[in-house]
Amino acid sequence: MFYAAHWAFSFLVNVGAMGKSKTDKITPLQRDTLDEICRHIDAKGYPPTVKELSVTFGISHSSVHERINQLVRKGFLKREGRKARGLTVAKRPKDMAANLVTVPVVRTVATGEPILAKGNIIGEVLIDAATVKSGEFFALHVSGDSMAGAGINDGDLIIVKRQQLAENGDIVVAILNGEATVKRLRIEDKRIALVPENPDLIPVTIRPEDDLRVLGKVVGRKHK
Repeated sequence: MFYAAHWAFSFLVNVGAMGKSKTDKITPLQRDTLDEICRHIDAKGYPPTVKELSVTFGISHSSVHERINQLVRKGFLKREGRKARGLTVAKRPKDMAANLVTVPVVRTVATGEPILAKGNIIGEVLIDAATVKSGEFFALHVSGDSMAGAGINDGDLIIVKRQQLAENGDIVVAILNGEATVKRLRIEDKRIALVPENPDLIPVTIRPEDDLRVLGKVVGRKHK
């Protein structure tokens, strides 16, 4: 009887452990769905509809329902009645930042034009609050591959802290003679240069007659 009881106890423990593992495990597609729902809630204060998720992911309504059902079953989401926006986040994966803030995405930077002018803001992006602890920030899409060696590729979104001063080695957004550029700042022996992270391109040494204005320091990036 002792052995039978011991076997039964072991079986129940193993089944419980297996159930917990299965419940806690989240697939990449489910994670993408949960990330999008969290992003939508953090940005707008309410969850997306099934139709909106269907458009975002380019999948059918039934596929969205299936992902949501799995996330509900695994304890990540809860439903509130039959509302179109009746989803709430019950828990987030441990590696998902819960404290997010919005940063404005600007169309361009130019001499004489306020970066954060209303007409220059084309949207917002959610950033972990730890990245933008203090100061004023904006985001900008990068054009070209001059900084590919630093992991900044064409079309990427860079997060920039507004500041007029920068240190040697900082990646900066600057205006050089009226043209916006993203380069690494090098200061050596009183010489200033804007250096690309691309071996096919050459650094630009700043001359006394050049007009160089640093607009900010790059503190983060989001790949396209």
